[in-house]
Amino acid sequence: MSKKQVPHQDYISFTKEMKKDYKILVPMMLQMHFKILCGVLRNFGYDVELLETSGPHIAEEGLRHVHNDACYPAIIVIGQFIDAIKSGKYDPDKTALVFFQTGGGCRASNYVSLLRKALKKAGYPQVPVVALSFVGLENHPGLSLTLPLIHKIVYAFLYADLLMLLVNQCRPYEDTPGSAQALADQWTERLADALTEKTFVSYKQVKENYRAILRDFAALPRTLRPAARVGIVGEIFVKYSPLANNELEHFLVSEGAEPVVPGLLDFFMYTVYANVIDYQLYGLHPVKYRVFQMLFDFFNRKKDDLIAIIEEQGIFEPPTHFKHVIELTKGYIGVGTKMGEGWLLTAEMLELAESGVENIVCTQPFGCLPNHICGKGMMRPIKERNPNVNIVAIDYDAGATKVNQENRLKLMLANAKKTDIHQKKS
Repeated sequence: MSKKQVPHQDYISFTKEMKKDYKILVPMMLQMHFKILCGVLRNFGYDVELLETSGPHIAEEGLRHVHNDACYPAIIVIGQFIDAIKSGKYDPDKTALVFFQTGGGCRASNYVSLLRKALKKAGYPQVPVVALSFVGLENHPGLSLTLPLIHKIVYAFLYADLLMLLVNQCRPYEDTPGSAQALADQWTERLADALTEKTFVSYKQVKENYRAILRDFAALPRTLRPAARVGIVGEIFVKYSPLANNELEHFLVSEGAEPVVPGLLDFFMYTVYANVIDYQLYGLHPVKYRVFQMLFDFFNRKKDDLIAIIEEQGIFEPPTHFKHVIELTKGYIGVGTKMGEGWLLTAEMLELAESGVENIVCTQPFGCLPNHICGKGMMRPIKERNPNVNIVAIDYDAGATKVNQENRLKLMLANAKKTDIHQKKS
Protein backbone atom coordinates (compact mmCIF):
# COMPACT_ATOMS: atom_id res chain seq x y z
CA MET A 1 0.00 0.00 0.00
CA SER A 2 1.17 3.54 -0.69
CA LYS A 3 2.55 5.59 2.20
CA LYS A 4 0.72 8.58 0.83
CA GLN A 5 -1.63 10.10 3.40
CA VAL A 6 -5.26 9.41 2.62
CA PRO A 7 -7.56 12.36 3.42
CA HIS A 8 -9.96 11.79 6.32
CA GLN A 9 -13.25 12.42 4.49
CA ASP A 10 -16.09 10.47 2.99
CA TYR A 11 -14.36 10.34 -0.37
CA ILE A 12 -11.24 11.63 -2.13
CA SER A 13 -12.07 14.44 -4.53
CA PHE A 14 -10.45 14.42 -7.95
CA THR A 15 -8.74 17.81 -7.88
CA LYS A 16 -7.54 20.12 -10.64
CA GLU A 17 -3.96 19.24 -9.65
CA MET A 18 -4.68 15.54 -10.20
CA LYS A 19 -5.81 16.28 -13.74
CA LYS A 20 -2.20 17.08 -14.66
CA ASP A 21 -0.65 13.67 -14.01
CA TYR A 22 -3.34 11.11 -13.14
CA LYS A 23 -4.39 8.24 -15.40
CA ILE A 24 -8.18 7.86 -15.42
CA LEU A 25 -9.58 4.37 -16.02
CA VAL A 26 -13.02 3.92 -17.58
CA PRO A 27 -14.95 0.62 -17.33
CA MET A 28 -16.10 -1.10 -20.49
CA MET A 29 -19.79 -1.07 -21.37
CA LEU A 30 -20.10 -0.16 -25.05
CA GLN A 31 -16.88 -0.27 -27.05
CA MET A 32 -17.70 2.25 -29.78
CA HIS A 33 -19.55 4.64 -27.50
CA PHE A 34 -16.88 4.69 -24.84
CA LYS A 35 -13.95 4.87 -27.27
CA ILE A 36 -15.40 8.04 -28.77
CA LEU A 37 -16.18 9.30 -25.26
CA CYS A 38 -12.58 8.73 -24.18
CA GLY A 39 -11.43 10.70 -27.22
CA VAL A 40 -13.65 13.59 -26.15
CA LEU A 41 -12.29 13.49 -22.59
CA ARG A 42 -8.72 13.53 -23.92
CA ASN A 43 -9.60 16.68 -25.84
CA PHE A 44 -10.45 18.27 -22.50
CA GLY A 45 -7.00 17.45 -21.14
CA TYR A 46 -7.58 14.11 -19.37
CA ASP A 47 -5.32 11.06 -19.63
CA VAL A 48 -8.05 8.46 -20.12
CA GLU A 49 -7.87 4.73 -20.81
CA LEU A 50 -10.78 2.41 -21.58
CA LEU A 51 -10.45 -0.99 -19.90
CA GLU A 52 -10.94 -3.81 -22.41
CA THR A 53 -10.07 -6.77 -20.19
CA SER A 54 -12.43 -9.75 -20.18
CA GLY A 55 -12.72 -13.31 -18.92
CA PRO A 56 -14.17 -15.17 -15.93
CA HIS A 57 -11.44 -13.85 -13.64
CA ILE A 58 -13.15 -10.42 -13.72
CA ALA A 59 -16.25 -11.73 -11.95
CA GLU A 60 -14.07 -13.77 -9.58
CA GLU A 61 -12.13 -10.63 -8.66
CA GLY A 62 -15.37 -8.79 -8.05
CA LEU A 63 -16.66 -11.54 -5.76
CA ARG A 64 -13.50 -11.32 -3.66
CA HIS A 65 -14.31 -7.73 -2.78
CA VAL A 66 -18.10 -7.41 -3.08
CA HIS A 67 -20.76 -9.44 -1.28
CA ASN A 68 -22.38 -11.91 -3.66
CA ASP A 69 -25.81 -10.45 -2.83
CA ALA A 70 -24.82 -7.22 -4.59
CA CYS A 71 -26.20 -6.78 -8.09
CA TYR A 72 -24.27 -8.52 -10.84
CA PRO A 73 -23.25 -5.34 -12.76
CA ALA A 74 -21.59 -3.99 -9.59
CA ILE A 75 -19.59 -7.21 -9.21
CA ILE A 76 -18.41 -7.05 -12.85
CA VAL A 77 -17.50 -3.34 -12.89
CA ILE A 78 -15.72 -3.44 -9.53
CA GLY A 79 -13.96 -6.65 -10.54
CA GLN A 80 -12.65 -5.03 -13.71
CA PHE A 81 -11.38 -2.00 -11.81
CA ILE A 82 -9.65 -4.02 -9.06
CA ASP A 83 -8.15 -6.38 -11.64
CA ALA A 84 -6.67 -3.37 -13.47
CA ILE A 85 -5.18 -1.84 -10.33
CA LYS A 86 -3.70 -5.17 -9.20
CA SER A 87 -2.21 -5.85 -12.65
CA GLY A 88 0.79 -3.61 -11.94
CA LYS A 89 0.21 -1.69 -15.17
CA TYR A 90 -0.93 1.43 -13.32
CA ASP A 91 0.56 3.42 -10.44
CA PRO A 92 -2.08 3.40 -7.67
CA ASP A 93 -0.79 6.79 -6.48
CA LYS A 94 -1.43 8.32 -9.90
CA THR A 95 -4.59 6.51 -11.00
CA ALA A 96 -8.26 7.47 -10.68
CA LEU A 97 -11.39 5.55 -11.55
CA VAL A 98 -14.45 7.12 -13.16
CA PHE A 99 -17.92 5.73 -12.85
CA PHE A 100 -21.09 7.08 -14.46
CA GLN A 101 -24.03 7.42 -12.09
CA THR A 102 -27.72 8.18 -12.68
CA GLY A 103 -28.39 9.08 -9.05
CA GLY A 104 -31.77 7.33 -9.02
CA GLY A 105 -33.33 4.95 -6.51
CA CYS A 106 -31.70 1.91 -8.15
CA ARG A 107 -28.92 0.22 -6.20
CA ALA A 108 -26.57 1.35 -8.98
CA SER A 109 -26.33 4.60 -7.04
CA ASN A 110 -24.39 2.60 -4.40
CA TYR A 111 -21.73 1.37 -6.84
CA VAL A 112 -19.34 4.15 -5.89
CA SER A 113 -19.44 3.40 -2.17
CA LEU A 114 -19.09 -0.33 -2.90
CA LEU A 115 -16.10 0.39 -5.14
CA ARG A 116 -14.42 2.54 -2.48
CA LYS A 117 -14.90 -0.20 0.12
CA ALA A 118 -13.47 -2.74 -2.34
CA LEU A 119 -10.41 -0.56 -3.02
CA LYS A 120 -9.79 -0.18 0.70
CA LYS A 121 -10.13 -3.93 1.20
CA ALA A 122 -7.72 -4.60 -1.68
CA GLY A 123 -5.15 -2.20 -0.21
CA TYR A 124 -5.66 0.82 -2.47
CA PRO A 125 -7.61 3.38 -0.40
CA GLN A 126 -5.71 6.27 -2.01
CA VAL A 127 -7.26 5.71 -5.46
CA PRO A 128 -9.89 8.43 -6.14
CA VAL A 129 -13.27 7.31 -7.48
CA VAL A 130 -15.05 9.95 -9.55
CA ALA A 131 -18.84 9.66 -9.55
CA LEU A 132 -19.66 11.37 -12.83
CA SER A 133 -23.33 12.32 -12.88
CA PHE A 134 -25.68 14.81 -14.52
CA VAL A 135 -27.24 15.45 -11.10
CA GLY A 136 -23.98 16.30 -9.34
CA LEU A 137 -23.80 13.54 -6.73
CA GLU A 138 -20.31 14.55 -5.59
CA ASN A 139 -17.82 17.37 -5.89
CA HIS A 140 -14.82 16.65 -8.12
CA PRO A 141 -13.30 19.98 -9.24
CA GLY A 142 -10.87 18.27 -11.60
CA LEU A 143 -13.54 16.39 -13.58
CA SER A 144 -17.09 17.64 -13.95
CA LEU A 145 -19.73 17.56 -16.66
CA THR A 146 -19.59 21.06 -18.12
CA LEU A 147 -21.93 22.17 -20.91
CA PRO A 148 -19.19 22.01 -23.62
CA LEU A 149 -18.31 18.47 -22.48
CA ILE A 150 -21.96 17.37 -22.37
CA HIS A 151 -22.46 18.86 -25.85
CA LYS A 152 -19.70 16.68 -27.30
CA ILE A 153 -20.82 13.60 -25.37
CA VAL A 154 -24.28 13.90 -26.95
CA TYR A 155 -22.79 13.80 -30.45
CA ALA A 156 -20.41 11.01 -29.47
CA PHE A 157 -23.37 8.86 -28.41
CA LEU A 158 -25.42 9.78 -31.49
CA TYR A 159 -22.53 8.72 -33.74
CA ALA A 160 -22.00 5.51 -31.77
CA ASP A 161 -25.72 4.66 -31.73
CA LEU A 162 -25.72 4.95 -35.52
CA LEU A 163 -22.63 2.75 -35.84
CA MET A 164 -24.12 0.12 -33.51
CA LEU A 165 -27.36 0.08 -35.50
CA LEU A 166 -25.55 -0.31 -38.82
CA VAL A 167 -23.14 -3.00 -37.60
CA ASN A 168 -26.05 -5.08 -36.31
CA GLN A 169 -27.99 -4.67 -39.57
CA CYS A 170 -24.96 -5.64 -41.69
CA ARG A 171 -23.05 -8.23 -39.68
CA PRO A 172 -25.39 -11.24 -40.22
CA TYR A 173 -25.31 -10.70 -44.01
CA GLU A 174 -21.74 -9.54 -44.69
CA ASP A 175 -19.83 -11.46 -47.38
CA THR A 176 -16.56 -11.01 -45.49
CA PRO A 177 -16.94 -11.86 -41.79
CA GLY A 178 -15.81 -8.97 -39.60
CA SER A 179 -16.01 -6.33 -42.34
CA ALA A 180 -18.87 -4.40 -40.70
CA GLN A 181 -17.09 -4.20 -37.35
CA ALA A 182 -13.82 -3.24 -39.05
CA LEU A 183 -15.57 -0.38 -40.83
CA ALA A 184 -17.17 0.72 -37.56
CA ASP A 185 -13.76 0.67 -35.86
CA GLN A 186 -12.35 2.92 -38.60
CA TRP A 187 -15.21 5.36 -38.16
CA THR A 188 -14.87 5.24 -34.37
CA GLU A 189 -11.28 6.50 -34.64
CA ARG A 190 -12.20 9.16 -37.19
CA LEU A 191 -15.13 10.44 -35.14
CA ALA A 192 -13.10 10.53 -31.92
CA ASP A 193 -10.51 12.64 -33.77
CA ALA A 194 -13.20 14.85 -35.31
CA LEU A 195 -14.72 15.60 -31.91
CA THR A 196 -11.31 16.47 -30.45
CA GLU A 197 -9.97 18.67 -33.23
CA LYS A 198 -12.33 21.61 -32.76
CA THR A 199 -13.63 23.50 -29.76
CA PHE A 200 -17.17 23.64 -31.12
CA VAL A 201 -19.10 20.93 -32.92
CA SER A 202 -20.40 21.87 -36.37
CA TYR A 203 -23.85 20.35 -36.65
CA LYS A 204 -23.68 20.67 -40.42
CA GLN A 205 -20.55 18.52 -40.35
CA VAL A 206 -22.24 16.03 -37.99
CA LYS A 207 -25.05 15.48 -40.49
CA GLU A 208 -22.54 15.15 -43.32
CA ASN A 209 -20.75 12.49 -41.27
CA TYR A 210 -24.06 10.65 -40.76
CA ARG A 211 -24.55 10.48 -44.53
CA ALA A 212 -20.94 9.42 -45.14
CA ILE A 213 -21.24 6.63 -42.57
CA LEU A 214 -24.47 5.41 -44.17
CA ARG A 215 -22.87 5.43 -47.62
CA ASP A 216 -19.89 3.40 -46.41
CA PHE A 217 -22.06 0.76 -44.77
CA ALA A 218 -24.40 0.60 -47.74
CA ALA A 219 -21.36 -0.18 -49.92
CA LEU A 220 -20.33 -3.19 -47.81
CA PRO A 221 -20.72 -6.43 -49.84
CA ARG A 222 -23.67 -8.28 -48.32
CA THR A 223 -25.92 -11.17 -49.25
CA LEU A 224 -29.40 -11.10 -47.81
CA ARG A 225 -30.47 -14.38 -46.26
CA PRO A 226 -33.20 -15.51 -43.85
CA ALA A 227 -32.33 -14.42 -40.31
CA ALA A 228 -34.43 -14.19 -37.18
CA ARG A 229 -34.33 -10.67 -35.77
CA VAL A 230 -33.74 -10.76 -32.01
CA GLY A 231 -34.15 -7.71 -29.80
CA ILE A 232 -32.01 -7.22 -26.70
CA VAL A 233 -33.37 -5.30 -23.70
CA GLY A 234 -32.75 -5.31 -19.96
CA GLU A 235 -30.59 -3.66 -17.32
CA ILE A 236 -28.41 -1.12 -19.10
CA PHE A 237 -25.00 -2.60 -18.28
CA VAL A 238 -25.86 -6.25 -18.93
CA LYS A 239 -27.82 -5.32 -22.06
CA TYR A 240 -24.82 -3.63 -23.65
CA SER A 241 -21.65 -5.02 -22.08
CA PRO A 242 -20.19 -8.13 -23.80
CA LEU A 243 -18.20 -8.71 -20.61
CA ALA A 244 -21.42 -8.98 -18.58
CA ASN A 245 -23.66 -10.79 -21.10
CA ASN A 246 -21.10 -13.32 -22.36
CA GLU A 247 -20.85 -11.80 -25.85
CA LEU A 248 -24.62 -12.04 -26.41
CA GLU A 249 -24.66 -10.15 -29.72
CA HIS A 250 -21.74 -12.18 -31.09
CA PHE A 251 -23.49 -15.41 -30.11
CA LEU A 252 -26.74 -14.41 -31.82
CA VAL A 253 -24.87 -13.55 -35.03
CA SER A 254 -22.98 -16.86 -34.89
CA GLU A 255 -26.38 -18.58 -34.77
CA GLY A 256 -27.55 -16.74 -37.88
CA ALA A 257 -29.67 -14.11 -36.12
CA GLU A 258 -29.73 -10.33 -36.45
CA PRO A 259 -29.44 -8.51 -33.10
CA VAL A 260 -31.60 -5.41 -32.65
CA VAL A 261 -30.45 -3.21 -29.76
CA PRO A 262 -32.03 0.13 -28.74
CA GLY A 263 -29.56 3.02 -28.63
CA LEU A 264 -27.84 4.38 -25.53
CA LEU A 265 -29.13 7.91 -26.13
CA ASP A 266 -32.65 6.68 -25.33
CA PHE A 267 -31.55 5.90 -21.79
CA PHE A 268 -30.20 9.42 -21.32
CA MET A 269 -33.42 10.86 -22.73
CA TYR A 270 -35.34 8.66 -20.30
CA THR A 271 -33.36 10.03 -17.33
CA VAL A 272 -33.93 13.61 -18.51
CA TYR A 273 -37.63 12.94 -19.08
CA ALA A 274 -37.90 11.64 -15.50
CA ASN A 275 -37.28 15.19 -14.28
CA VAL A 276 -39.92 16.53 -16.66
CA ILE A 277 -42.39 13.95 -15.33
CA ASP A 278 -41.67 14.97 -11.72
CA TYR A 279 -43.18 18.35 -12.51
CA GLN A 280 -46.03 17.10 -14.67
CA LEU A 281 -47.15 14.44 -12.18
CA TYR A 282 -46.27 15.99 -8.83
CA GLY A 283 -45.57 19.68 -9.43
CA LEU A 284 -41.97 19.25 -8.24
CA HIS A 285 -39.02 21.47 -9.18
CA PRO A 286 -40.64 24.04 -11.52
CA VAL A 287 -37.27 25.70 -12.29
CA LYS A 288 -35.51 22.39 -12.98
CA TYR A 289 -38.50 21.39 -15.11
CA ARG A 290 -37.86 24.20 -17.59
CA VAL A 291 -34.18 23.31 -17.86
CA PHE A 292 -34.83 19.60 -18.33
CA GLN A 293 -37.66 20.27 -20.78
CA MET A 294 -35.27 22.29 -22.96
CA LEU A 295 -32.67 19.54 -22.68
CA PHE A 296 -35.25 16.89 -23.56
CA ASP A 297 -36.39 18.90 -26.60
CA PHE A 298 -32.73 19.26 -27.67
CA PHE A 299 -32.17 15.49 -27.48
CA ASN A 300 -35.40 14.85 -29.37
CA ARG A 301 -34.45 17.17 -32.23
CA LYS A 302 -31.06 15.53 -32.59
CA LYS A 303 -32.48 12.01 -32.65
CA ASP A 304 -35.29 13.02 -35.03
CA ASP A 305 -32.70 14.50 -37.42
CA LEU A 306 -30.70 11.25 -37.35
CA ILE A 307 -33.84 9.22 -38.07
CA ALA A 308 -34.71 11.52 -40.98
CA ILE A 309 -31.25 11.07 -42.54
CA ILE A 310 -31.48 7.26 -42.23
CA GLU A 311 -34.95 7.36 -43.82
CA GLU A 312 -33.65 9.69 -46.54
CA GLN A 313 -31.14 7.04 -47.60
CA GLY A 314 -33.77 4.30 -47.38
CA ILE A 315 -31.50 1.26 -47.05
CA PHE A 316 -31.32 0.75 -43.30
CA GLU A 317 -34.11 0.63 -40.74
CA PRO A 318 -34.05 3.65 -38.40
CA PRO A 319 -34.78 3.63 -34.66
CA THR A 320 -38.11 4.85 -33.27
CA HIS A 321 -38.85 8.47 -32.41
CA PHE A 322 -38.54 8.77 -28.64
CA LYS A 323 -41.86 10.54 -28.16
CA HIS A 324 -43.53 7.56 -29.81
CA VAL A 325 -41.63 5.22 -27.48
CA ILE A 326 -43.25 7.11 -24.59
CA GLU A 327 -46.69 6.74 -26.17
CA LEU A 328 -46.26 2.96 -26.39
CA THR A 329 -46.36 2.68 -22.59
CA LYS A 330 -50.03 3.73 -22.39
CA GLY A 331 -52.16 0.93 -21.01
CA TYR A 332 -49.10 -0.98 -19.85
CA ILE A 333 -47.05 1.01 -17.34
CA GLY A 334 -46.98 4.55 -15.98
CA VAL A 335 -44.14 6.90 -16.91
CA GLY A 336 -43.74 7.67 -13.22
CA THR A 337 -42.13 4.21 -12.88
CA LYS A 338 -38.53 5.31 -13.07
CA MET A 339 -36.38 3.16 -10.80
CA GLY A 340 -33.50 1.67 -12.77
CA GLU A 341 -34.61 1.28 -16.39
CA GLY A 342 -38.23 1.73 -15.26
CA TRP A 343 -40.89 2.21 -17.92
CA LEU A 344 -38.24 2.42 -20.65
CA LEU A 345 -37.56 -1.32 -20.37
CA THR A 346 -41.23 -2.11 -20.99
CA ALA A 347 -41.40 0.48 -23.77
CA GLU A 348 -38.36 -1.00 -25.54
CA MET A 349 -40.03 -4.42 -25.69
CA LEU A 350 -43.15 -2.77 -27.14
CA GLU A 351 -41.02 -0.76 -29.55
CA LEU A 352 -39.34 -3.91 -30.83
CA ALA A 353 -42.66 -5.74 -31.18
CA GLU A 354 -44.19 -2.85 -33.12
CA SER A 355 -41.20 -2.74 -35.50
CA GLY A 356 -41.60 -6.44 -36.32
CA VAL A 357 -38.97 -7.83 -33.97
CA GLU A 358 -40.97 -10.64 -32.40
CA ASN A 359 -38.11 -12.41 -30.60
CA ILE A 360 -36.80 -10.56 -27.56
CA VAL A 361 -34.11 -11.41 -25.00
CA CYS A 362 -34.59 -9.69 -21.66
CA THR A 363 -31.24 -9.71 -19.83
CA GLN A 364 -31.96 -10.16 -16.12
CA PRO A 365 -29.01 -9.48 -13.78
CA PHE A 366 -29.11 -10.96 -10.32
CA GLY A 367 -30.12 -8.45 -7.67
CA CYS A 368 -31.85 -5.97 -9.99
CA LEU A 369 -35.36 -5.59 -8.55
CA PRO A 370 -36.52 -2.79 -10.94
CA ASN A 371 -35.46 -4.94 -13.89
CA HIS A 372 -37.46 -7.91 -12.66
CA ILE A 373 -40.57 -5.78 -12.19
CA CYS A 374 -40.42 -3.74 -15.42
CA GLY A 375 -38.87 -6.54 -17.47
CA LYS A 376 -39.87 -10.02 -16.38
CA GLY A 377 -42.98 -8.70 -14.62
CA MET A 378 -44.29 -7.07 -17.81
CA MET A 379 -43.72 -10.03 -20.11
CA ARG A 380 -47.16 -11.56 -19.53
CA PRO A 381 -49.26 -8.43 -20.30
CA ILE A 382 -47.12 -7.74 -23.39
CA LYS A 383 -47.56 -11.31 -24.65
CA GLU A 384 -51.32 -11.25 -23.96
CA ARG A 385 -51.79 -8.23 -26.23
CA ASN A 386 -49.05 -9.24 -28.70
CA PRO A 387 -49.44 -13.03 -29.09
CA ASN A 388 -46.77 -13.28 -31.80
CA VAL A 389 -44.06 -11.92 -29.50
CA ASN A 390 -41.65 -14.40 -27.95
CA ILE A 391 -39.87 -12.94 -24.91
CA VAL A 392 -37.22 -14.94 -23.08
CA ALA A 393 -35.70 -13.77 -19.79
CA ILE A 394 -32.05 -14.81 -19.44
CA ASP A 395 -30.51 -14.62 -15.96
CA TYR A 396 -27.00 -13.23 -15.60
CA ASP A 397 -24.99 -13.48 -12.41
CA ALA A 398 -21.57 -14.59 -11.28
CA GLY A 399 -22.81 -18.16 -10.76
CA ALA A 400 -24.84 -18.56 -13.96
CA THR A 401 -23.25 -20.80 -16.58
CA LYS A 402 -22.72 -19.63 -20.14
CA VAL A 403 -23.83 -23.05 -21.41
CA ASN A 404 -27.22 -22.76 -19.74
CA GLN A 405 -27.73 -19.26 -21.13
CA GLU A 406 -26.78 -20.32 -24.65
CA ASN A 407 -29.02 -23.40 -24.53
CA ARG A 408 -32.02 -21.23 -23.66
CA LEU A 409 -31.10 -18.84 -26.48
CA LYS A 410 -30.78 -21.74 -28.95
CA LEU A 411 -34.25 -22.95 -27.97
CA MET A 412 -35.66 -19.47 -28.56
CA LEU A 413 -33.93 -19.26 -31.95
CA ALA A 414 -35.24 -22.68 -32.98
CA ASN A 415 -38.78 -21.49 -32.28
CA ALA A 416 -38.05 -18.19 -34.02
CA LYS A 417 -36.90 -19.95 -37.20
CA LYS A 418 -40.03 -22.10 -37.24
CA THR A 419 -42.12 -18.95 -36.91
CA ASP A 420 -40.26 -17.22 -39.74
CA ILE A 421 -40.75 -20.20 -42.08
CA HIS A 422 -44.45 -20.37 -41.21
CA GLN A 423 -44.91 -16.67 -41.94
CA LYS A 424 -43.13 -16.92 -45.28
CA LYS A 425 -45.22 -19.89 -46.38
CA SER A 426 -48.43 -18.13 -45.40
